[in-house]
Order: sequence, then structure tokens, then C-alpha cells
Amino acid sequence: MMSDSSRRIRMRVTGLLAGATLLTAAGCGTGAEGSTGSGGTEGGRPEITAAMYPLQWLAEQVGGSDATVTGLTKPGVEPHDLELSPQVVAGLESTSLVVYIKGVQPAVDEAVEQHAADRGFDAATMVTTLPAGQGQGHEEEGGHAGEPGDGHGDEAGDEHGDEHGVSYDPHLWLDPSRFATVATKLGEKLAAADPAHAQGYKDRAAKLSADLTALDKELASGLANCGSDAMVTSHEAFGYLANRYGLHQIGISVDPDAEPSPARLAEVSEVAKREKVTTIFTETLVSPKVAEVLAQEVGATTAVLDPIESQPATGDYLSAMRQNLTTLKAALSCS
Repeated sequence: MMSDSSRRIRMRVTGLLAGATLLTAAGCGTGAEGSTGSGGTEGGRPEITAAMYPLQWLAEQVGGSDATVTGLTKPGVEPHDLELSPQVVAGLESTSLVVYIKGVQPAVDEAVEQHAADRGFDAATMVTTLPAGQGQGHEEEGGHAGEPGDGHGDEAGDEHGDEHGVSYDPHLWLDPSRFATVATKLGEKLAAADPAHAQGYKDRAAKLSADLTALDKELASGLANCGSDAMVTSHEAFGYLANRYGLHQIGISVDPDAEPSPARLAEVSEVAKREKVTTIFTETLVSPKVAEVLAQEVGATTAVLDPIESQPATGDYLSAMRQNLTTLKAALSCS
């Protein structure tokens, strides 16, 4: 028969274990419904691991002082090429939630699958995504922006994936309206998982959603009346931005790490001349050499358009998007 002392010890241990697995028991992630894991807390606060800068920024805004957020990708590191040490991978077993986008970082995808499948928050499953390489033109071409769906549109699946191994474009954070939806969904997830701080998560998510909606309106207004809608970019990272605001993205390359073929360069050069393009957009973290050669050939200049895959040198996601708006307005002769 168990003594009173043994019962008290057992009750204390059970209570501690229940607290440590709060987020997991609440069903955070993309694993089986109701599955549990080893999610951790720091000082009673949920530990959130974010795969790359835009998701880290989002998680920090929603988590606030109620959560601890750690980023996997350091500033200045090309996120697609991220490699994780065994120690970092093992550490995912004790995190409460991993916020990521499947298809952007293969190392993260593998680590989540192996060590945090029941605690993964895949932002791509929170919104309707665009097919890879088809994020051009207007909303009707890829579904209404910001509209929650199965996360992968009609073209989802891995049967004909892009350079990221998926058939959808993963750069969804470049559409503020979609990003606002992700913020709301993350707030709901954290509120359900950590009821003691539920209102804080919901309030911060609502404020962030409002900020992103305001940004969306700024972009829509600023890009509503432009002399040109042709946006020649060093690689096809801006499909969501083009789709949302009625622009036409012409990517020199699909893969930022691959040299475009001579045939592709000739094709883009022909389009740029026909569209009377005056600016070829380069981007942070990617060599501008090919874009500079193309610009020279078609008589254009170059300008940096930030895909915001890494933390900006100054400011944050919001200021980087506003700088992109300024750059686009000048390059496309918008009034």
C-alpha cells in the first residue's frame, strides 16, 4: 500500500510533467491529432523555435513576454542553405513549438519530422499558397490572398516540386495579408496551448494582424497606378507580392544558387527589352553579378529588392517591406 508521503511525491511529479508538456498536450503542430511530445518551457514560458527571420519576427510579436523565441538562422545566413548541428537538432526535442515553412529549409524539414513532428507549426498550411513559379499577375490566378485553405492550393504535392522540393511557392511572408492570417492562427494556437496567457497571445496577434493589414493597404495604394508592371528579379522569390498587387514577376532564375542557362538569360533579356524595363532587381544574400550583366545588356540599372529571408541590417520586417515599396514605386514609375 502506498504511503501518504509517496502519494504526495507522485502527485508533485505528475504536476511538473503536466506543466512541462502543456503545449504538446494541447495539440500544437502537424502531427497526429492529440499526440504528445516533450515540449519545454523556460521559466514557465513556452519555448518557440523559429526557422528563419520572418517567422522569428512574427513569433516574437505574438509571443511577447509570455514566450521565449529562438531563431535557427543567424542574420546574414542564406536560409535555404542552412545546416543544423546535431546539438541543435537534438534540442528540438525539448522545444514547445517549431514555427517553419516546409520547403524553404530542407535541414529544418528533416529535423522537425524526426524530432518535433507533433510540435511543428507549418505556416504554409495556414493559408492558400501559390503554385511554384506561377505567382504572377492578379489574385484570380492563384486564389484570393489571405484566404485560409489546405495550405497548398490546387497544385500541391511533391510530384513536380521546385528547387525547394515542394510544388508551391513558400515565400508567403511577402504578402502581408497572408502573413496576417498566419499571425492570427499562431495566436490561436498559443492561446489554446497556454490558457493562462491566452488573452495576451490573442491581443498581440490582433494588433499584429492590424499592422500587417495597414501595410497591405499601403502597398496596394502605392502600386495601384504604375507605368509598368514588369518586375525582373534575380530569382523568383516575389510571386506573392506580384500576385497580390497586380505585378508581373520575371525571374532570371528559380533557384538562387543556380546559374541561369544562356537560353533563360536570352529569354529574360528579350522580355525586358520588350517591356522597356528600366530596373533589374537584385536581392540581399544573393550575388548580383548575373543581374548586373543583364541590366547592362538591356540598358537598365539595378536596385535591391529584399525578400526578407534574413534580418534586415536596420529595422524589421515592416520597415523592410516599406523600403521595398519605395524601391518598386521608383523603378516602376508609380504615382
